[in-house]
Amino acid sequence: MFPVLVAVAIVVASGLTLWLMGRNLICPCGHVSIWYSPGDPEPSSQSLMDWYTPSHVIHGILFYGALWLMARRMPVNWRLVIALIVECAWEVIENTPWVIERYRSATVSVDYNGDSVINSTVDVLAMVLGFALARRLPVWVSVAVIIGFELFTTWLIRDGLALNILMLFWPLQSVLDWQAGA
Repeated sequence: MFPVLVAVAIVVASGLTLWLMGRNLICPCGHVSIWYSPGDPEPSSQSLMDWYTPSHVIHGILFYGALWLMARRMPVNWRLVIALIVECAWEVIENTPWVIERYRSATVSVDYNGDSVINSTVDVLAMVLGFALARRLPVWVSVAVIIGFELFTTWLIRDGLALNILMLFWPLQSVLDWQAGA
């Protein structure tokens, strides 16, 4: 029971931190949408889910795998707590002015304004889903989910977890041109 309380406290603390940082609780448009898709009138990362939600499922699968390799004797609930700490820390860091500006200057996301608190919270829950899936599914299925999500988002929006990491830390003009459709 105690790991569950710790997990809930981490998620609540993350949302509270984002709100205290000035992030909107919901979309500034005034309503909560389930999904954002390119071409929608409201900005990305303000609704419950968007095209980057699958990357958070991938985070969960990768965290489960890494923690299984490094701490398999630790109870799975505590491994989930560690994964939550990492994911929530990323959600806070991702919404700092420095990282938002980095996305705008080094990636195709020139209009990125950060996430709403509700979007960040659903991203964390998507990570939990990925963690739970990896715990229950055969390894080959987890690998297939990762590859499938990456191929799907790369095909649809010319972005995904791998490209996002690449462009955030080592931007390539050729990739930026391809993502922009040039």
